[in-house]
Amino acid sequence: MIVFDLKCDEGHVFEAWFGSSSAYEDQKASGLLECPSCGSRSVTKAVMAPNVGRKGNQKIEQSPSSVQAKTAGKPQTGAGAVKSERHQSVAVPPAVDPVVAEKVTMLLQEFRTAVEASCDNVGKDFAEEARKIHYGEAEERGIYGESTAEETRELLEEGIDILPMPMPRRTDA
Repeated sequence: MIVFDLKCDEGHVFEAWFGSSSAYEDQKASGLLECPSCGSRSVTKAVMAPNVGRKGNQKIEQSPSSVQAKTAGKPQTGAGAVKSERHQSVAVPPAVDPVVAEKVTMLLQEFRTAVEASCDNVGKDFAEEARKIHYGEAEERGIYGESTAEETRELLEEGIDILPMPMPRRTDA
């Protein structure tokens, strides 16, 4: 997956994820890109700062309050323990506007309903079934289901067209 900062002609900057750089180009050419703030379809790549990883042997200095915030409510032994010799930095997103959050949730729910109405649920066999369809071993059709992050990455690396999507929990059950 690749992430781009995109900008509409109204000046709104937003982030979008694509399977590859060519997937971005294809969606742009098809007119599928749209600003989530204003709906403008005049969208281009925005200038982005490079994501340069730090050296693995560097220690990140953290204030005690930031360590407490990250570990609040988590067990301090075993897999959840904070190791003082090395920390990973995590970007904390700004507060989300509740109106925007509700709209996104509503759109994801509409998407889920449409997918469920038109595709086959293959459950935890998603990766296996997607491969069968891709390689012509199964009938070509729309499917949805569950896959691990590792399975998703492998499918994308194989060039299998999938769309990883967060699926909101059902509210009608």
